[in-house]
Amino acid sequence: MKIDLHKDAEKYLFKLPAKQIERVLRAINKLPAGDVMPLKGRHPEIRLRIGDYRVIFEYRNGDIFVVKISSRGDIYK
Repeated sequence: MKIDLHKDAEKYLFKLPAKQIERVLRAINKLPAGDVMPLKGRHPEIRLRIGDYRVIFEYRNGDIFVVKISSRGDIYK
């Protein structure tokens, strides 16, 4: 299973402190395990919770595509 990041998700990720980058990447690499939940009304998007951060991803052709990474207060706007 291949994991791709949208350019905006990648940009946000690499602005985080080094420890947070490592934590988020570890969680993304363990997908589909973790605190994962489909988003109601936003099919096919799925949410991964990592502390105060959220990762919105979807499955595309058997691979994982990370759409957005942000803090929990801003991700759903």
